[in-house]
Formats: sequence, structure tokens, C-alpha cells
Amino acid sequence: MKSVFGKEGKCWSYFYKYVKRRKGNKENIPAIKDCNGRNITDAIEKANTFNCYYSTVFSSEGNILHIQSENTGDPFSIDIKIIRRKIKAIGKIKSVGPDRVSGEILKLVGEAMIPYLARLLDIAVNNDTLPGEWKRATVIPIHKGGDRSLVTNYRPVSLTSVVCKQKEHVIASYLRQVWDKTDWLYEGQHGFRPGYSCESQVVTVCQDIADSMDNGDKIDAIIVEFSKAFDLVPHGRLLTTIANSVVDSRVVVCRREFNLGRTQRVRVGRQTS
Repeated sequence: MKSVFGKEGKCWSYFYKYVKRRKGNKENIPAIKDCNGRNITDAIEKANTFNCYYSTVFSSEGNILHIQSENTGDPFSIDIKIIRRKIKAIGKIKSVGPDRVSGEILKLVGEAMIPYLARLLDIAVNNDTLPGEWKRATVIPIHKGGDRSLVTNYRPVSLTSVVCKQKEHVIASYLRQVWDKTDWLYEGQHGFRPGYSCESQVVTVCQDIADSMDNGDKIDAIIVEFSKAFDLVPHGRLLTTIANSVVDSRVVVCRREFNLGRTQRVRVGRQTS
């Protein structure tokens, strides 16, 4: 009995979870149709079809080459605590990005890796350049519902560099701290903020409605559905807004470089576009 519920039992648990993941592999894609309605069964042709579609679903508005910012905000620095926390949070089954550096390696090396990651990120921010592998993405189409033969019914999931994600976490934390300190964000912004969520937004809306009803006020509601909102955010306009929000200019330049020269390839099975 001890072997069943002890270490051996835990090993079997991991084994069955692995089999379940492989059995229900969401990457298995049946025949799909191109724009002319022709069935595509070849894996490489599928990957090229998905890549052609995904490359058109984004906003190219604005020129970000000449966006600059002055050093008017708090100076940016690498926060070791964030790197340590994010490395611990990396999942065991986290897929590797194009640079082939796995999150599991970062977790195994642990504390010894943190100073080197901090130094690497510091060099990237201060030298206005990023490694090419950090700008590449391997895209996996995941079926989200509906007809499985339509490419529009597959959500793209991008596998990017795990190391680069540490840079993103550090910069995002810095931006949040600066914006919270300067009260730059609108108080009704509940998304992507610590301590806020969809639940807090619903509670706020319900309270506003209740207060209005108690006061006998008229209530008008406007609900807007933005299709592909995340893909259609104009990068140039967004970066200009960040540059005007009193932040370190190195962060703005780093974000600009991150958006320049990006490439992607779609993987279907073992074949890539």
C-alpha cells in the first residue's frame, strides 16, 4: 500500500497525466480549407496556410522607428525579486521557444542563474539591442470551437523565448510601479493590474448601478465588442502613449526594438511553415 500512495504512486500519477495530454493533443489538426475551399491535408501546406492567415491579423498602423522619450521618470533597474519569483512560477511542462532554452533548466539551476539573467537583461536594456532569437516565435494553432476545417477557428499560441519573458516581466513591473506612483492609469482600469480582476470590475459596475437606482437616476449602458482587439492594437500609438507617461527612455527604446524585425513560423505536427 505504501508503494501505491508513496513515491511510486506519484510517479504513476505523472505518467497518466502525460498520457492524457498526449491522447488529447490539441495540436492534431485535420484537413483544412484554403480561401478557395480546397482541402489541404499536407502538414507543411497547412502550416503555410495558417501562417499566411495569422500574418494578416495585426495592426501595422504607425511608424515606431522614430519614437523617442526623455529621461523624465524614475530610473529603470533590474528587480532581482521579480526574476526569482517568475522562475519559480515556470511550469514543468512549459514549452521551449525558438532559442531552445527550457524553463525547466532555469528552475533546476535556480538561484545560481539569477545574477546571469539580471546581467543579460541589463545589457539588453542599456545597449538598445535584443538577440534575434528573442524576436522569433513558433506559433501553434489551437482549435477554439466551430468547424475544424476553417483556419479562422484556430487561436494562435506563440512559443517565445523563456529568457526574454523574464525581461518582459521586469519591464511590466517597472511600468506598473511608475504608473501607480503617478496615478497615470484611469481608476476604472481593472485589467492587467495587481489587485484588480474581472470580478472587481463586475462588483464596481453592480455597485454603480445600485447607487444610481437608489438615487433614482437614469441608467444607460453601452457594451462594445472588439473583434481581434489584442491583435489590432496599433503598436506605434501604444508606444507613443508609453513614451509620454513619464518613464525611463531606455524602457521605451527597448520596447521599440522588441517590436522591430519580429518573425514567426507556424508549426503543425513536426512540420513548420
